[in-house]
Amino acid sequence: MRAWVTVGGTSASAPIIAGVYGLGGQRRGDERELVPPRARRPPFDVTSGTNGACRPSYLCAGGPGYDGPSGLGTPNGTGAF
Repeated sequence: MRAWVTVGGTSASAPIIAGVYGLGGQRRGDERELVPPRARRPPFDVTSGTNGACRPSYLCAGGPGYDGPSGLGTPNGTGAF
């Protein structure tokens, strides 16, 4: 039997973002490390929503530009990496 499981937090998001970052990287010469290209598509800016209350408020509330919950936004495919 297969079932969906709800997960969240960094245990779920860190491996997802690492995988997207790896897909968006490019090799530079013979080096084995992946180097991110310039962003071809900027991330989606999260401008509303909260995950609690704190001070300063931008750490817990979405707003234009940088904010605590989403940083600079959510990935727009691999083009943001």
